[in-house]
Amino acid sequence: MEIKILGPGCPKCKALYKAVTETVEEMGINADVKKVEKLDEIIEAGVMLTPGLMINGKVKVTGKVPGKEDIKKYIQHEI
Repeated sequence: MEIKILGPGCPKCKALYKAVTETVEEMGINADVKKVEKLDEIIEAGVMLTPGLMINGKVKVTGKVPGKEDIKKYIQHEI
């Protein structure tokens, strides 16, 4: 599973990265969590509001930091 956090490194982007890594660890799944901070890559992914959460190539959230329960649902949907 590939999970990307798309954003320039703002506080919300960092909060989303932390929430995602903690959720993945709590769920005990094997996922490659990456930060994408290059603006051209973020735009190419179709994210206009950061932070963005992309799981297995599908954008799940933009412009906000979802709660851990929501993150779990997004991950389970892609398993």
